[in-house]
Amino acid sequence: MGSLVAYKYGSGSEPRRKIMLCAHMDEIGMMVRQVEDGFVHVADIGGTDSRIVVGKPVLVHTRTGALQGVVGVRASQMLSEDERGRYPNVNEIFVDLGLPAEEVAARVQIGDIITMDVPLLDLQGQRVAGKAMDDRACVAVVTACLDALQRLKHTWDVLAVASVQEEVGLHGARAEAYRLHPEIAIALDVTFAPQPGVSGATFELGSGVPLALGANFHPALFEAIKKTAERLEMELPIEPTPMASGTDAWAIQVSREGIPTALIGVPTRNMHTTVETVDLRDIERGGRLLAEFIAGLDEKFLADIVWEKPDQPTESA
Repeated sequence: MGSLVAYKYGSGSEPRRKIMLCAHMDEIGMMVRQVEDGFVHVADIGGTDSRIVVGKPVLVHTRTGALQGVVGVRASQMLSEDERGRYPNVNEIFVDLGLPAEEVAARVQIGDIITMDVPLLDLQGQRVAGKAMDDRACVAVVTACLDALQRLKHTWDVLAVASVQEEVGLHGARAEAYRLHPEIAIALDVTFAPQPGVSGATFELGSGVPLALGANFHPALFEAIKKTAERLEMELPIEPTPMASGTDAWAIQVSREGIPTALIGVPTRNMHTTVETVDLRDIERGGRLLAEFIAGLDEKFLADIVWEKPDQPTESA
């Protein structure tokens, strides 16, 4: 599938139990659907918002390397009255590579992938903005966890997965959960931070990583992670998620006979734009929380979280 898996082996005796950490590394983007008169027409991959791509630099990934271009659209003077009152849809925008039509036709193929070409921005304080923070900010959380585990003893094996194709159907996580067959799993994805026009459950940047609660998540695993945060005196907001989470956790939970799964989020502003904004403190704290939780796993953890406890023998009178 193309997912990346890193192994951090535990110190327990073999066969060791395994925990899977999963954050997706794919991003929303576009695909070449037609090349016409030197212009590249595009199709959406994963939910591209045409409001934010017009006028932005992009990379067209061809067989011979990436070509830099810009996303263009017809000038407002050439639009009808109806067209001026709305944003162009993905079928109405195009990529201009600045090359002669015959060279574009020779180098660009239908199906070539197009990604945004924007830098990471250092904002004030400890915040950064850029594309694909959904969900590479969480890949950074997993990396911070692995770094912290270098200084901690842990008996379980850690399977750190940077999954593919989450934005188009959770496919990478589904394949890796089946292949790796971990005893428990924690998925990581972004969640909404407050900003103008955003309503509902949101979580402040820098206030900690929310832990999801709902049918997609094992309640005893939820409680175990929550107790780890309490021991660390770490803020752990709770994110009510009563139905499908829409994250890799949704695919992992139902792999094989079922895998006890949890979901940790990173608050993010401007989701699915080229300026997704996160706080580095959330990434650092999330990594520490995961590492401390993993260091606390022992051989009897699975027995402690089973749904039905075996009958305990009663003392005779």
